[in-house]
Amino acid sequence: MRLSLRHISIVAGCALLCGLTACNGILGGIYDEQPDKAAVAPGTLYIDASGWTDWHYVDLDSLAALQAAGDSVGLRRAQTHFTHFPIPTTGDSGDGRTGIYTYWFDVFGQGIAHNEKRDFTPTDRQKEPLSWTFAVHRNNVRTNGGAVLETNYNDLSELPANSADFLGAAFKEDEWTENTVWVDQSKMLNELIGCQGIKTNTVLSSWLRLEIPPMPPAFIHNKHVFILRLKSGLYAALQLENYIGADGKKCNLTIRYKYPY
Repeated sequence: MRLSLRHISIVAGCALLCGLTACNGILGGIYDEQPDKAAVAPGTLYIDASGWTDWHYVDLDSLAALQAAGDSVGLRRAQTHFTHFPIPTTGDSGDGRTGIYTYWFDVFGQGIAHNEKRDFTPTDRQKEPLSWTFAVHRNNVRTNGGAVLETNYNDLSELPANSADFLGAAFKEDEWTENTVWVDQSKMLNELIGCQGIKTNTVLSSWLRLEIPPMPPAFIHNKHVFILRLKSGLYAALQLENYIGADGKKCNLTIRYKYPY
């Protein structure tokens, strides 16, 4: 059987794409061990967000309460263990837009910025914990009714003494997206990817961006400090310090935070 050059390129390219974008290997579902107690730094979150299937939820209020109570054991655990819920692939919310959107991405042409919607399957709404501040899924971030501002600071220590300096600044709320939260790679050989329809925060998500071309794909890391305004009116400062685990696995996030700020 003769295979066209384009078919060979697609197969090889998709293998590379899976290996990188799945973050934990081709279709892998094994999570890294959490860092040991000695490795857990104050004001730092360690989240293995490498899987395609789950959102991981961070509750800054719970972290602040543990710190205020002096519960060092509970705080260390809260910095490394997070509530996570799978992205729904069945059911029907009935709202006509919650579901999995299948998009064709021009991986071997103009890049993933050039894409087209091909299909839609309704699903149930995304499950969430009762209390949460922001959630991560690979290189995607969304907030619980919050809004985000990107600063030019490269370290939390460079920030002004408090958030008053950012009053009146243009904070960005979450926006609906149909093609950025990649969920289903089963049709990747046809350059088709199933994406969750959900609101995400494009500003905060810019701290880690997937870029294609080149091939193999590249992650672009933005180390700026971001200011998150919670729906309560309080503020937090966040910085993605690292996105690569000790074993080289991508989307294993190390996030520095300051809350309340």
